[in-house]
This record gives sequence, C-alpha cells and structure tokens, in this order.
Amino acid sequence: MHRQGVHISLSEGELPVLLRGLRAGELQAALVFSQPGDRLDLDEDFEVHRLLSDPLLLVLSEDHPCASLDEVPLGELRESAWVGAADPHDPCDRVLAWACGREGFEPLHVMRTDDYAVVQGLVAAGAGVALVPRLALGPHRPDLVVRPLAGPVLAREISVAVLRSTSARAAQELIAALLEQAALVAERWAATD
Repeated sequence: MHRQGVHISLSEGELPVLLRGLRAGELQAALVFSQPGDRLDLDEDFEVHRLLSDPLLLVLSEDHPCASLDEVPLGELRESAWVGAADPHDPCDRVLAWACGREGFEPLHVMRTDDYAVVQGLVAAGAGVALVPRLALGPHRPDLVVRPLAGPVLAREISVAVLRSTSARAAQELIAALLEQAALVAERWAATD
C-alpha cells in the first residue's frame, strides 16, 4: 500500500478505544471484525466496508488423535485442553465458547497467550489445541497440522470502519487500498484451497 502512495500509521486497540479515536479525529479509519455469536454493532455514526472473511482454523499437534481427519468435528475435542488468548474476553475465545456451547461443552483453557508463534509452539509441544484465524497463522511449523472444523465455517468478518462524516482523501484511499489487498488475499486462498 505504501508503494501506492498510501502512508499508514498503525495503532492497536480494542474496539471501544478505536471508536473513541475515530470520534476524536485521532484516527481516520479502524480495522474491525465480528464473528459468529459476537456481532459487530456500530451506531449510525459509522460506515463499515467489508474486506474479508477470515476462517478460524484448528491447530493440532501432528500426533493428536484428530490430526488425520480432513475436518474435525468440534465435539471430538470435548476432552481437549485449549491454548487461548491472554484475555479471556478475546473475540476468538468468545466464538470458541459460543461454538462449544452449541455442542454442549465448555472449552478448558490451560494456557493463554496473544503471541501466535507461542501458540504454535505450545500446541506442537502437546499442551493443547488452538483455534486461530487463518491470517494469523502464516507459515506453520511442520510438526503441526491445521484443519477446518466440520460443520458451518467459523470465520471473523474483517472490515474497515470510518465515521460517516469523514471526507479525508487519505481515508478513502486507504479504504480502496485495503479492499484491493483483501481481494488479493482472497484470490490466493482460493488458489490454495
């Protein structure tokens, strides 16, 4: 995006912080996401442009009993330990709890971290299994397997939010560039699936 003349300064934060930043004029745009059972609910002050559907994938050690399955039924993981996010209110953990609740059980979190490389290391060491967004996986370790869950796809919908009153050219250029990059990611995924 920088090569296209779009200059970006990034700030990370939870949704309420980002929305305050947009309202205060400290931010021109915010990347936001929603997931099944965890709807994105912004008021009419905001305009939301959908970018990409990012599936949540199951990460297992290569010797896990479900590693040989093409798709893993969530119910098969009823007794598994889970590696979750550092914050138990993390959206991925909330969607996991929602999905497990639909299967009649509660996931047992034994480790928590926000570092996806550490998640992969813990899973490879046999500490548990993890549900990770596809975008966060990157190249995974050879001692891990990544599988989709059977049934309806669990995915986070990634969008960019701006105030409806935002007329800044830079924000509109950023939205256009993000839409273009999201389309490229979706094309790459389609080519590898």
